[in-house]
Amino acid sequence: MTVTSTSASPMAATGARVITGARTNGSSDFTELAARIRDTGLMRRRYGYYWAKLCLVPLVLAAAIVAFIWIGDSWWQLFTAAGFAVIFTQVAFLGHDAAHRQIFVSGRWNDWVSLIIGDLFVGMSVGWWRHKHTRHHANPNKEGADPDIDLPVISFTPEQVTRRRNPVTSWLISHQGAFFFPVLLLEGISLHASGIARVLRREPMDRRWVEIVFLAARLGGFIALVFAVLSPGIAVVFLAVQLGLFGLYMGASFAPNHKGMPLVPATVKLDFLRRQILMSRNIRGGRFVDIFMGGLNYQIEHHLFPSMPRPHLRHAAPIVRAHCKRLGIPYTETSLITSYRIVLRYINRVGLGERDPFDCPLIAERRAS
Repeated sequence: MTVTSTSASPMAATGARVITGARTNGSSDFTELAARIRDTGLMRRRYGYYWAKLCLVPLVLAAAIVAFIWIGDSWWQLFTAAGFAVIFTQVAFLGHDAAHRQIFVSGRWNDWVSLIIGDLFVGMSVGWWRHKHTRHHANPNKEGADPDIDLPVISFTPEQVTRRRNPVTSWLISHQGAFFFPVLLLEGISLHASGIARVLRREPMDRRWVEIVFLAARLGGFIALVFAVLSPGIAVVFLAVQLGLFGLYMGASFAPNHKGMPLVPATVKLDFLRRQILMSRNIRGGRFVDIFMGGLNYQIEHHLFPSMPRPHLRHAAPIVRAHCKRLGIPYTETSLITSYRIVLRYINRVGLGERDPFDCPLIAERRAS
């Protein structure tokens, strides 16, 4: 069942439905699906696809740097800044694939590729990202467990609204939907700063000095290049545009996947299959959306099979959708624009103080029983 919702109803907006019938075989439900996916060969590596991308990344970055130097000290460089924002985001998607071990069978190869791509090319700490992202995959949209719904500037739960409300923030929180996309302009700075803070802490971290050297080379080298080519005023604006659009693009790619989907209380446990499907949303739109979102538009399949190569996700989607239909599990899929509307409507409702605006269907059924 494909759910495409434009209704103002909170439950309809998320595509959530009350599920009936026994669910005692949650583990076997996923085992059956995993066997079917494995038999179709969709877990096989796509070396040609990924090697082409890995070879293209340094060439594209080199071409962008040459163009930047050739254009010189000009306000036309703001278009170059936008180009760098798109390039860095697309490269970050490739680093995401490597961190999920989609590229190589060898974990060591994947780790080093993700370090080179993430830290050296993009300027984001892979160690910080992996620590955060692993917790998200384990418990998507679970209160107190998913770091992606515990952000400092946007409230995703009524409890967060209550905790953060004061005379200064009350109006901002009640209108947070209007500020969501402008806030994303700061996400680029946040991603870089969070990574730097993580590698400089004394907490255990693999390859700390590799990350420190890579981050210093990437961030310090890029800033030095910008100020060497541009006058100070243009350089500051260039960096502001590049970081702002990078953060906006990254945030706009990740936000549609879970924001506005059901939240799970910290005390509730769900089987793996339903935990990943009910809290995730796919975005349809064909090859353009596939490229724009770096394969993250197949969020359901990605959460079920994180190591599945990106080009196989769209082939897995019909199999997962049919499996969900047979089991009576809602499979939520909508357009990109509709997903943004759902996200904005959701965070506005939370900001206005409505409790449980998007309840989990499994929780609703348990309360009714």
